[in-house]
Amino acid sequence: MMDCFLIVTNDGKDKGQRVTQEVIRLLEASGKSCIRCQKDKNKKIIKESIPEVLDCAVVIGGDGTLIEVARALHGRDIPILGINMGTLGYLAEAEVNHIDEALKRLFTGEYTVESRMMLEGRLGNDIRDVALNDIVVARKESLRLIHFKLYVNGELLNSYEADGMIISTPTGSTAYNLSAGGPIVEPTASMIVITPICSHALNTSSIVLSAEDELVIEIGEGKHDRAEEACIAFDGADTLTMVTGDTVTIQRAKAVAKIVKLSRVSFLETLRRKMKGN
Repeated sequence: MMDCFLIVTNDGKDKGQRVTQEVIRLLEASGKSCIRCQKDKNKKIIKESIPEVLDCAVVIGGDGTLIEVARALHGRDIPILGINMGTLGYLAEAEVNHIDEALKRLFTGEYTVESRMMLEGRLGNDIRDVALNDIVVARKESLRLIHFKLYVNGELLNSYEADGMIISTPTGSTAYNLSAGGPIVEPTASMIVITPICSHALNTSSIVLSAEDELVIEIGEGKHDRAEEACIAFDGADTLTMVTGDTVTIQRAKAVAKIVKLSRVSFLETLRRKMKGN
């Protein structure tokens, strides 16, 4: 039974809070309690403000907002329902014009919960972060290509001269990975996709690895032993700087994201509609 709901709103998409207020009204009319998510001055979720007792998160916005919530709730095993206010997405399940119906199905148990694998990245001994879509290591500011070394399970797999490297989950395969020429992967699968960004070589194909593999990306030296700077981003946020000699270790995160599915529209149907531009 779901009784306590966290409400997370993309303020840029629900500017007048009309949809948010309607969601809260419907939930409270059904005897549910609602907690508005607190954000800082940069509109980022304050993780510490999320209550311990929570049954479900309702996200009002689009896929990007849902991904932010999935990262904030990582390890909590809390299902997330997305109410889509953007263009056709892959994650936000309910449409704005059918909120009442969506919530009724939630209350009566007419839904499923999909488990989506996430990635964890570790820099040194102190910095850890997770991603539902992807972890991207890319050049920082300079127009020069960066030398990347890619190790898998301790063994050197390849060296790349490229703008960057995308390490993607199946969920993220339809995001930056797809734009960079990577493969589309069924989102509930368990695997890791590696796609170089504008590689200065013929070996630009993506590589698909087991979800159990451990990856290490090392920032190499530039020409004439020049020190290089790169940046790493988790789901396009929380960007950190890396320099020559730095490494990031990437592997499957221990916890998964739980996405509520209400409709009978399959991933393949959504993909087909996306490809048609609808």
